[in-house]
Amino acid sequence: MIQYRGIYKAFDIPVLTGIDLTVETGEMFALFGPSGTGKSVLLKTTLGLITPDRGDVEVDGISIFHGQKGALEAVRRKCGYVFQYAALFDSLNVYDNVVMGLPEQELARMSRAEIARKIWDAIEIVNLDPHEVIAKTPAELSGGMKKRVGIARAIVGRPEILLWDEPTTGLDPINTTAIERLIHRLSEELEVTSLLVTHDIEGGLEMCDRVGMLEGGLLRFIGTPEEFRSCPDPVVRAFVDRQAAEAALDMMSGTR
Repeated sequence: MIQYRGIYKAFDIPVLTGIDLTVETGEMFALFGPSGTGKSVLLKTTLGLITPDRGDVEVDGISIFHGQKGALEAVRRKCGYVFQYAALFDSLNVYDNVVMGLPEQELARMSRAEIARKIWDAIEIVNLDPHEVIAKTPAELSGGMKKRVGIARAIVGRPEILLWDEPTTGLDPINTTAIERLIHRLSEELEVTSLLVTHDIEGGLEMCDRVGMLEGGLLRFIGTPEEFRSCPDPVVRAFVDRQAAEAALDMMSGTR
């Protein structure tokens, strides 16, 4: 469903130095790595939000950067993107934030009642009560609720692909677990292809079919969760052990 071919990207320094990766149709793939290794940069190339210096991305056979006119628009209609920190519009209420996830062509074809039903359903799917939240602004929502509204916006158009950019960043351990369970459930119920960028190794390993690790601009590891846990590569082991220690400290902090 998604193919990254020789992706190179530098800002002041090289970030991605030749990424080749295939995410299969219906698969849930997690991408790990230390901060600053280009995980989110790679994710954003999928929708043309960042243009690589070299290489291409193909989504369902459509080239993002070398395709025909209208290719990027066609791909964006297939995808839902969950931004880090939810990225809601502060001046809009929940209804208007979620409606932003519907393609303009679809909005033009639907009646106001049909649009409202789609918004209502998307909010319910992410375990929020539409009666309670639909007229609220982001400032009136908790961190976990904002994340759920951001997810509702991503799924309201019923995409074939969901791209998750650090969806649990800034959440406490309890809300992190709740959002990860929601991600897993939605990926199965909506029968989508999911690519998840995350710092939370254990959460990603629990829900994903395959995982990869970015380090030094390259993919250091690709395989199953079981293979990742037992990987003898010292760089992978150091990353896993450090994340486990940080998770334990977070859990201890949450119980105080």
